[in-house]
Amino acid sequence: MEQVTATGVPGLPEVRAGDDLAVLLLAALVADGRTLLDGDVLVVSSKVLSKAAGLAVTADGRDDVVAAETLRLVAERRTPRGLSRVVQSAAGPVMAAAGVDASNTPAGTVLTLPRDPDAAARDLRARLRALGAPRVAVVVSDTAGRAWRRGQVDFALGCAGLVVVDDLRGTPDSSGQLLEVTERVVADEVAALADLVKGKTGGVPAALVRGLAGLVTEDDGPGAGCLLRDPTSDWFRLGHVEAVRAALGAVHGAVEPPSVLPEPVPHRAARAAALALCGAPDLADDPPYAVADVAGGARVSVRVPDAFAAGVCASRLRTALWAEDLTGDVRFDAAALTVSVDVRPA
Repeated sequence: MEQVTATGVPGLPEVRAGDDLAVLLLAALVADGRTLLDGDVLVVSSKVLSKAAGLAVTADGRDDVVAAETLRLVAERRTPRGLSRVVQSAAGPVMAAAGVDASNTPAGTVLTLPRDPDAAARDLRARLRALGAPRVAVVVSDTAGRAWRRGQVDFALGCAGLVVVDDLRGTPDSSGQLLEVTERVVADEVAALADLVKGKTGGVPAALVRGLAGLVTEDDGPGAGCLLRDPTSDWFRLGHVEAVRAALGAVHGAVEPPSVLPEPVPHRAARAAALALCGAPDLADDPPYAVADVAGGARVSVRVPDAFAAGVCASRLRTALWAEDLTGDVRFDAAALTVSVDVRPA
């Protein structure tokens, strides 16, 4: 493997439902003076694939569409533009807004992802072969953020005909030490490379990657779906706030999620109290807590039926406050059967 190149494929027209994407791609390559060679990789944006498949949905906003395309919630925050969610999408990967896209689409419509991106990649590859293309691989790319780094990168949403993972475990490094954990995700690296020569703003939704013939296979291979972690190996299935909310038994929508913008301590304390006491039976008041502003923080007061309930309440309050980056000093008034917490920033 001496040289790898990535070249954008310009000249694709606006793709519409029912278009034969393989025909359009081959025509664009010919118009640009290029032909596919054995071992090439064609990287295609999921957006044009979704457009050709007719996956545009009429909607005033995308919240309902995101909900329909969500398998499970990972994290959510309130933003000035509405509720922002990171979810496991129906297409498979964990993504912001389930991959539902409102950019470069007609007003009042959004695009959803193919429910089986690997099948979409296999279908496009088969169509290219039927039209006379040589042995090429197809990567369907999309864009996602990363939990520990800013910005977004392209990744392989779907894949056919490419070695997805180059498993280097058990091979020696340059010092002779055996590698124990290294699995190079070729499909994602190819998608990221291709994004450097295509993109949303340039009107170039496809790229030709050349120089990886040794990783292009005759069969379609396992696809990008094999990269998804199963629940037992996923250490980060929930955001830290959502993990606390789930542990405290809050059902989705029962307590508002935090905002990405700064919020007053009393408001955060009230949300923590609502979270701590959601579904709590037999509390003395309705609502079961009160929040008062105090200098530098807030005071949460909860009336409880007995001392045992006071202990449970105090523990749940401290846990819920932690999820709001707050802490507090807890007191129990046995005579008044009241738990009070003086809340302050952690």
